[in-house]
Amino acid sequence: MADIQGTYDRLFIAVPNALADMLDAGDAGGSVAVFVDGEPVVDVWGGFTDADRTVPWERDTIVNVFSVTKTMTALCALILVDRGRLDPDAPVARYWPEFAAEGKEKVLVRHLLSHTAGLPDWDGPVDELYDWPAATSRLAARATRWEPGTAAGYHSLTQGFLVGEVVRRVTGRSVGDFLAAEVTGPLGADFHIGLPPEHDHRAAPSIPPTGKDEDYSASAPGNPTGSEAGNGVRVRDGNSTAWRRAQIPAASGYGNARSVALVQSVLACGGEVGGVRLLSRAGCDRAFEEQFDGEDRVLGMPMRWGLGYGLFGTTYGWGGWGGSLMMLEPDSRMVVAYVTNQMREPAEDTRGMEIVTAAYEGLQGLRL
Repeated sequence: MADIQGTYDRLFIAVPNALADMLDAGDAGGSVAVFVDGEPVVDVWGGFTDADRTVPWERDTIVNVFSVTKTMTALCALILVDRGRLDPDAPVARYWPEFAAEGKEKVLVRHLLSHTAGLPDWDGPVDELYDWPAATSRLAARATRWEPGTAAGYHSLTQGFLVGEVVRRVTGRSVGDFLAAEVTGPLGADFHIGLPPEHDHRAAPSIPPTGKDEDYSASAPGNPTGSEAGNGVRVRDGNSTAWRRAQIPAASGYGNARSVALVQSVLACGGEVGGVRLLSRAGCDRAFEEQFDGEDRVLGMPMRWGLGYGLFGTTYGWGGWGGSLMMLEPDSRMVVAYVTNQMREPAEDTRGMEIVTAAYEGLQGLRL
């Protein structure tokens, strides 16, 4: 069995065992954390950071979690809503006047967070993702693909720029800077949007699925013909220095399972973790108010969307390209986070849900 490092409550032994099984099955590396009541009951890691299996995954190894980053960006917006600085029912153009171009006056802030704004496609070059003014100007100049609020289509790359520019207009700070100052700094969480160079040495590069090379690209099964939603980014782009430095708030967050679980415990625990209050309880509940229930036009499957989070029964969260996943359940005050550098084909990847299932086994024992 793979060597698993870290600590865990014996009731949750199924979680490190599940990680070990994944490593034994050929995965390179990863980390898992389960937090209950804002405290870790599982904090484990194992495997390697490189495809050649020569560099061990360490306690402070971080990795690009791709779209799990969206939950961090959403939290920033929810904090501003809770403080009364951002109105989810306001037109985006109230904060970002240029956004009203091409008939977008009726796009509301809540539409950006719930993937219902009608701007799911990134039609620019990958290099423009690294240029904030260019990326946001491109989106401001576009027309929507449907009447805002009437349909959903996963905004895989665009959501972060849309929400992030609203955050910047309200606060004068980028999402990454706001997150660091208002969230990860106070909590002591090792998560970054816009990775400083001093952290490069501990960032594990993404490893393509078996049989694929670094030209392997993101895709969504239901992408309409001609859509660029989610399929313009290759593994080599995600592993580039430019990607690490850029603030792409839908996809370029770096952290480990511990930091993801710690931050998202804010929502699982009524707004306060470790004596640090970031949200009111009402502010937490707002995240899980259903905004859309139906067929997602980009994902090609039924989805329920809240304000920045996917809704799955009594659990909420989202996953990232390559396999990383975050799920939280306020009823149990539990967060489960899994991050990995080993990509698998999305249709064949059940690892995150296997980790969540294992965590629930431990939770049942904890309740007895």
